[in-house]
Amino acid sequence: GSCLESVKIAIDTGYRHIDGAFVYYNEHEVGQAIREKIAEGKIKREDIFYCGKLWNTCHPPELVRPTLEKTLKILQLDYVDLYIIELPMAFKPGDAIYPKDENGKIIYHETDLCATWEAMEACKDAGLAKSIGVSNFNRRQLEMILNKPGLKYKPVSNQVECHPYFTQPKLLEFCRQHDIVIVGYSPLGTSRDETWVNVSSPPLLKDPVLNAIGKKYNKTAAQVALRFSIQRGVVVIPKSFNPQRIKENFQIFDFSLTEKEMKEIEALNKNVRYVELLM
Repeated sequence: GSCLESVKIAIDTGYRHIDGAFVYYNEHEVGQAIREKIAEGKIKREDIFYCGKLWNTCHPPELVRPTLEKTLKILQLDYVDLYIIELPMAFKPGDAIYPKDENGKIIYHETDLCATWEAMEACKDAGLAKSIGVSNFNRRQLEMILNKPGLKYKPVSNQVECHPYFTQPKLLEFCRQHDIVIVGYSPLGTSRDETWVNVSSPPLLKDPVLNAIGKKYNKTAAQVALRFSIQRGVVVIPKSFNPQRIKENFQIFDFSLTEKEMKEIEALNKNVRYVELLM
């Protein structure tokens, strides 16, 4: 229920881009929140930009469209605005989200990303997704798609971890050259959950530089971190269930950072990920 409420608060606050995924197990709540806000007359469907994701067990081309159709059924929407391949590696297809062998190791699946991409293109042609993109792809994997013979649509976006401690300058530059938008997840760093987070890096929001710049503008370290990304042309998708923070994360359009401040924040880059994707 907290997801339903959070999305409604976000829409009321002014958010229009909602980043979702089948594996978040909350698309039914997200869809309900969107539909309720449409019914209230607060928004129209075309005001919302919803991103859905193709999970690792669904890479075989024949599974791509049925998987997206399942997502649409859960959301009770006719289309998603963006559909992305969540990770460039595939897991064994089947009902298990994280298929494991008897030793508890993930069972991978050999896959042809170009064939998966062609199935994504077919979803766009069918009107089930307005745009298609990727996530967690490196330059080599992007080039494989971009150089694919008979490419119909190139990825419009690449969703990757991106924040002041992990600024991704080379990937950002490569994507700029190819008109691929970088969508930065964990733009505020991330939770300190040791099961999936590298906690050897200090919490981003405790950073003295971000806090000092924040003081100058009467903003939080989080607002400074988000503003930094936006000024670099990176789309941010901060996650929060806290109504106060949801509103705070949106209040970044009434100030801008100087060139000197941007350079100071860029210098914080440690080139270390919080989300190491150990799977």
